Amino acid sequence: MYVKTTTRKVKGGEVRYLHLAHNEWDAAARRSVPKLLYSFGREDQLDKDAVRRLVASLARLLDPADALAATTDGELVFSESRPYGGAYVLDALWNRLGIGSILSGLRASGRGPPAGRRGHRAGAVRAGRQPGARALLEAGGSGVDEPGRAHRRGRRRQ
Repeated sequence: MYVKTTTRKVKGGEVRYLHLAHNEWDAAARRSVPKLLYSFGREDQLDKDAVRRLVASLARLLDPADALAATTDGELVFSESRPYGGAYVLDALWNRLGIGSILSGLRASGRGPPAGRRGHRAGAVRAGRQPGARALLEAGGSGVDEPGRAHRRGRRRQ
């Protein structure tokens, strides 16, 4: 598949039209014939947001390296991709929204959690990552994977 451009002459010059096309073999004519699959309309009235959505939708079908290679001009080289856990995303969101400073202000006024306790952040991370974590947190659970903290495994002391 490719984008085919057709030109039409009008009074003021030329107008270009864009189409999504695919070549099919015509056995009778013994040649390839372009088949128009979709018309994007006039080039000067192209809905670029719709094209971006289409490209993003198609890129989801590829792995990240192939998607990057298909959308760049070859100057960039994909080196690697590392998954970041939900804990890192939620930690960044916690910091960006300033939830820690809000809780510190509440603590200073006597309405917040005790000083030195990171349970609220751990609870937010767990609630964001695991279904049913709120009930576990309210029951006194611990051991959340959180940036900067070791994951505690094993039995809890009674």
